[in-house]
Amino acid sequence: MTSGIGGSTIEMELSGLGPWADIAPAITPAEREARLEKARQLMVAIGADALLVGAGASLHYFAGVPWGASERLVAMLLTRSGDPLLFAPTFELGSLAADTAISASVRDWQEHESPYALVAGALAERGVATLAVDPAMAFTMVDRLRKAAPGVNLLDATPVIDGCRMVKSAAELAALRQAKQMTLEVQRRAARILHPGITATEVKRFIEQAHRALGAAGNSFCIVQFGRSTAFPHGLPGESVLAEGDVVLIDTGCLVQGYHSDITRTYVFGEPSPDHRRIWAIEREAQQAAFDAVRPGVLCEAVDAAARRVLEAHGLGPDYRLPGLPHRTGHGIGLSIHEAAYLVRGDKTPLVPGMCFSNEPMIVVPDQFGIRLEDHFHVTETGAEWFTQPSPSIDRPFG
Repeated sequence: MTSGIGGSTIEMELSGLGPWADIAPAITPAEREARLEKARQLMVAIGADALLVGAGASLHYFAGVPWGASERLVAMLLTRSGDPLLFAPTFELGSLAADTAISASVRDWQEHESPYALVAGALAERGVATLAVDPAMAFTMVDRLRKAAPGVNLLDATPVIDGCRMVKSAAELAALRQAKQMTLEVQRRAARILHPGITATEVKRFIEQAHRALGAAGNSFCIVQFGRSTAFPHGLPGESVLAEGDVVLIDTGCLVQGYHSDITRTYVFGEPSPDHRRIWAIEREAQQAAFDAVRPGVLCEAVDAAARRVLEAHGLGPDYRLPGLPHRTGHGIGLSIHEAAYLVRGDKTPLVPGMCFSNEPMIVVPDQFGIRLEDHFHVTETGAEWFTQPSPSIDRPFG
């Protein structure tokens, strides 16, 4: 049996968990003000008079409001000077006040009123001729705003929003580190509860309970795959039941202050076959090659290329052909689980210190099994630094 796999129970593993001791500091008001000022500078660079940010990860980033998008407009208008202006339904004002972490004026609207007319009026008052719009806002909302303010030129705010969010501060790195280390501990304990006949649903339920026991608000997502299902990067429909000799792939995460973890471990329940060992070793080599390629100034696509060269040297691929790597090597991570920039061919974003990425050059053997090892790193002045240490071997996946 692979070291650290099986031999325990759900009850035993949960009993050993308690609130995480090393809590990351909260994002300060001063840091949020610095984010707003950087956004203003980037607005000027693209010729925008103002920025409109809708509910979602970017509103959380700038204003501390952790609301998801819905059919009701909730947004922040940031102009080149003056306090930000928030728009929200009147019945949400109490909740908005409790969540808002910046100094901002608020304009509210009743259910029968048009929030787009309200925004258009504010644009006119503040002399906004060109507005940069959050790319995550729904088309319907942007279209209604265009009709309400036909004289305003609308721009894509991606350079502003990504220009702020891609590079993480020390406080953001601390929140990300806590989330990822919590999930790695949950991964260790999930491996210990495995036994023949356990279902993927039982493992997912345990992972949810374990994350909550550590102080997270449960799973942000959870993928548990056994056997043939692992040959499909995001699994197959229906229940999976663990059997001796199955490849086990668990990909899960949680949230700390809204910042994501996303850790994948792959190992074998029982004795790995020669093919399992060979593909696992290539996967680990490719993951390390991607990590070693990181340094400031290197383009994101070069990190993806470094992982693919390893696979091709072992006769896998090339490109997205299988057996091989069917997707990008990694993605940015922060308040969104997938965010700019991306470790993929064609992304020519230069790496700079503070950027954070997954490193997961999965290898798929069609209709047989897949191996994905996923850890995350942040770019430093000299290279990269892991948030969590990668698996050392297929026989000792947790060290």
